[in-house]
Amino acid sequence: MRHHNANRKLKRERNQRRALLRSLARELFLRGKITTTEAKAKEVRPFAEKLITNAKGAGLANRRLVSGRLANNVITGKLVDVIAKKYADRKGGYIRIIKMNRRPSDASKMAVVELV
Repeated sequence: MRHHNANRKLKRERNQRRALLRSLARELFLRGKITTTEAKAKEVRPFAEKLITNAKGAGLANRRLVSGRLANNVITGKLVDVIAKKYADRKGGYIRIIKMNRRPSDASKMAVVELV
């Protein structure tokens, strides 16, 4: 039985999956828009939205929490100082997923993940 196993495994072990989500979120915050597979896009959305919500909370503890999740001080600074202030009066839904055509090489479903 698969009770309490809601997340996609993405054919990776736990530490590799966390590293993948971390790098996708970093690139999303750095560039504002990334192209990836649909499954990865659906997995990175809750991860990144929770980081933005934590970054909106003022204080050193929230900044350290975000820094621990992203493991990059430059992107953490951008997230807390720029992106979180942009969404200060928004309750949620910071990220949009737009479905694209399938990838020609292996016919994987592709999607664009962008900050609203």
